[in-house]
Amino acid sequence: MDTKSLPDIQSHRDLHIWIIENLEMVPVPESAYGNFFEEHCYIVLHVPQGLKAAQGAAKDLHYWIGKKADTEAQAVASTFLRRLQETLGSATVLHREVQEHESDCFCSYIRPGIIYRKGGLASALKHVETNMYNIRRLLRIRGRKHVSATEVELSWDSFNKSDIFLLDLGKVMIQWNGPKSSNSEKARGLALTRSLQDRERAGRAQIGVVDDEDKASGLMEIMEAVLGSRVGSLFTVLPNKTITQLQKARVHLYRVHEKGKDLVIQELATCLLTQDLLHEEDCCILDQGGVKIYVWQGRRSKPPELRSSFSQALGFIEAKGYPPYTNVEVLNEGAESAGFTQLFRRWSKDQDKTANLRWIQKPGQAEADLSRLHSQPERAARLRMVDGGAGKVEVWCIQDSGRQPVEPKHHGQFYAGNCYLVFYTYQRMGHTKYILYLWQGQEATAQEIKALNGNAEELDLLYHGALVHEHVTMGSEPKHFFAIFQGQMVVFQGSAGHSGRGQPASATRLFHVQGTDSYNTRIMEVPARASTLNSSDIFLLITGSICYIWFGKGCSGDQRVMARKVVTVVSGNMDQETVLEGQEPPHFWEALGGRAPYPSNKSLPEDVSSFQPRLFECSGHNGHLVLMEVVFFSQDDLDKYDVMLLDTWQEIFLWLGEAVSKQKEEVVAWGREYLQTHPARRSQTIPIVLIKQGHEPPTFTGWFLAWDPYKWTESENNQSYRELVEGSLDTITAITEITAEVNNFRLSRWPSNSSPGSLALQALKGSQDRSENELELGPKVDGTSTGTSISSIGTSISISSISTSISSISTSISSISSSTSTSTGTSNYHNSPRSMINGGLPREQLMYKTAKNLPVGVDPAQKEFYLSDSDFQDIFGKSKEEFYGMAKWKQQQEKKQLGFF
Repeated sequence: MDTKSLPDIQSHRDLHIWIIENLEMVPVPESAYGNFFEEHCYIVLHVPQGLKAAQGAAKDLHYWIGKKADTEAQAVASTFLRRLQETLGSATVLHREVQEHESDCFCSYIRPGIIYRKGGLASALKHVETNMYNIRRLLRIRGRKHVSATEVELSWDSFNKSDIFLLDLGKVMIQWNGPKSSNSEKARGLALTRSLQDRERAGRAQIGVVDDEDKASGLMEIMEAVLGSRVGSLFTVLPNKTITQLQKARVHLYRVHEKGKDLVIQELATCLLTQDLLHEEDCCILDQGGVKIYVWQGRRSKPPELRSSFSQALGFIEAKGYPPYTNVEVLNEGAESAGFTQLFRRWSKDQDKTANLRWIQKPGQAEADLSRLHSQPERAARLRMVDGGAGKVEVWCIQDSGRQPVEPKHHGQFYAGNCYLVFYTYQRMGHTKYILYLWQGQEATAQEIKALNGNAEELDLLYHGALVHEHVTMGSEPKHFFAIFQGQMVVFQGSAGHSGRGQPASATRLFHVQGTDSYNTRIMEVPARASTLNSSDIFLLITGSICYIWFGKGCSGDQRVMARKVVTVVSGNMDQETVLEGQEPPHFWEALGGRAPYPSNKSLPEDVSSFQPRLFECSGHNGHLVLMEVVFFSQDDLDKYDVMLLDTWQEIFLWLGEAVSKQKEEVVAWGREYLQTHPARRSQTIPIVLIKQGHEPPTFTGWFLAWDPYKWTESENNQSYRELVEGSLDTITAITEITAEVNNFRLSRWPSNSSPGSLALQALKGSQDRSENELELGPKVDGTSTGTSISSIGTSISISSISTSISSISTSISSISSSTSTSTGTSNYHNSPRSMINGGLPREQLMYKTAKNLPVGVDPAQKEFYLSDSDFQDIFGKSKEEFYGMAKWKQQQEKKQLGFF
């Protein structure tokens, strides 16, 4: 076997999947992505595209093992994997995946879910046959963010109260929801069901949803005709053992080497881990709580065979007594994954330092850059600024469990023993936006903190949930918070009185001045003693009659200029005297209680350039946080039922979908638990930002490669799952006569003297045995139809392309279909206008154009169809037939990226 036998890798595609069949590496068609046969092994390659590719993101190469795959298939797959790695180069991360225990990275490629199929794939058969109606199977659907469907025995014995089940009968697909399943699980199960309808049935299968058996008698009769009568009650499945954030926090680093035939493992460290523990001549194993095993190979380590790397990990797993399906990830130095690097307290890459030079501002450039943040969300996110701080500001001090307004002349003055609400209002793209900062002093009591959260919730109710809540701890304020006060922010020791002013101060006070401009300057009162000084900074010493401005030897010119601007904030009209380090008058030292040693080190900001943002779905289990990562995330990964955590390393964003019922306090507590249990021992004062769906600031949206501000306003996204299924589960029976007149398709109507079960099954079989030629004809290209279909999406009945000759029953149809939507599938291609026959429209008239700016007659929902075939191939990298054969969600994703959405 040599590299010549390897398949070509198409550069324009991000995902490639091959199945190991007859000792060969056979490509899986895109329409079959997500289907995995349990007797086979697969190789999955993800190649970053677009901006991620330009930034040098590593490729991910996965080796998937079916639970019934034999050792020969595994050995062949391993060999192909090694050959592929040699071809792709060292910037490739290798993963070992086992069926039903795949990594979050692997599951993130397969949306809306993985389908496990029984048996093996015969060579003469297609991987998945589109328009395959002669089928009868039962799928158990489970999972939260990463959904999977497993083929189970076609029997009521396979059912339980907790999961979702799909009875797939070819032309009819019935989703049965367990009574203990959540709306989120039901909605994601429906997304997978609709994906199967779209990919495997060309959108022409009917879908019915059983959410309440008593209200879906027609669908239940069909199920009983296939499965027989149900005997006994269903059981409740015990929840799977969930991996909590607490388990993932336990990390151990080992150095691994072979001594003869023995594998020698030497423990180097447990958390906290630092990057200097990794040496380029070493091979190391990082054990993340037995949940995941990383094998790290230094660039000068002895080049091991691929099977040696995996065998070392498997030997380690066996020695530790971990399950054999434990996920393994093999990384080369310089191509570490985000999950690996974030297990270390700090991480740096040489290339990142040069890559981030573009964010360094030139003198005088800051104001010009900030004025354009409304149109540059990606820059707003990196700078942590929604604007330059010129919006409207209101400040309240929390006192006696209420909020006391702070006079504008005292804005920016805080006390360490208090909590404050800072309400900021700004304009963005013609809309008013709000940020509510919850500032917590380091000396504030638990009662004051509780009152702070309660008053924030009251304000949020006044503004109908439109506020972005940012929890800020004294000393860790974000850049925009400084900008609001234009460099005049000062934190005093002690507590404010009822007037908002501080208590009487001592005669001698010392203030530390930190910052170089109006967007990063803070003045903080510190203990008035000599040991508090630092040669790299500036301090203000206030005595009874004079204010000394002390310049350390290591301070910069920008620091000195800024200190002179803000000195009056604390000194008022006092006389000022500049003091250089080493030239202090005796009275200076007397005021500080005498000379004492003090540090001279420069406090450098933490380098966060090497940390990639990561997105997680949050949930709780036995009182602990459970996270599921979404890799290569986009806006489409934010679901109305979700609580999502976005970690940008400098801030923690918590995003709440509109259908989330969790209390905000519980969600914020998840953010704090995430920081407390993070293996890198993160600072507990990192700001936590709470965001509600539809009110996302640019500091959040800028981390997503493409953000559609109108996505949440679309009716499809606003329609809840319950609205999709409510009230019409049994309408199939009600419109039997109408459907029979339209296309002679009876599903659930039987003579009174016949057995409903047997006749329903006969009707179903009859519909499956209909001529495939008739099914393939579908709508003609001129928009008329040779055959009419009725599609039930969720629990609604959608009637499309009904001939005008049956107008006499249109009233009945409209009354039943008032809340439905038409299922399209690949027939979109045939239904679309044919203006492109004569060469199509120029791409300039279609790309990135709003509906009102399109040429007359162009359908805004299908702008791409009006391209010529050659332009379409050039832009999308595939033909129209290939494009419209893809799943709808993937079509939409590509259209958004290329300006046709």
